[in-house]
Amino acid sequence: MSSSSAVTGTRDRRLAAEAIRVMHNAYAPYSGFHVGAALRTAAGEVFTGCNCENASYGLTICAERVAVGNAVAAGRREFEAIAIASGGNDFAAPCGACRQVLAEFAPDMRVIMVNRAGKRKVVTLNRLLPLAFSLRSRAKL
Repeated sequence: MSSSSAVTGTRDRRLAAEAIRVMHNAYAPYSGFHVGAALRTAAGEVFTGCNCENASYGLTICAERVAVGNAVAAGRREFEAIAIASGGNDFAAPCGACRQVLAEFAPDMRVIMVNRAGKRKVVTLNRLLPLAFSLRSRAKL
């Protein structure tokens, strides 16, 4: 393993640990499905978020969008990776809305999904959302 791969692996494990930590703060009284997200900026800062459900289900906010909102509120807009942790056995991929919001900022970012057992699956956002809508890329299609 190259030294850059080892560094990336270590940074991904730390990001996954932050997502797991914040997952426990989720407000999920309706679904019982707790999700945590940890978003790493290009400068290495980490912003977290957890899902926040609402009795009017459409007003529920996903963990990924909470993390993006926290980062943007702090003036950060350049992201390299996001870790998403859930309490399930399967990997929780970002929903379509979260994929589009993430693509607004970093269509090539790494997405690290973590399940209850702590196993990780890593993909790129472009793989999860090919041909994402963008006002910048609209003319290219």
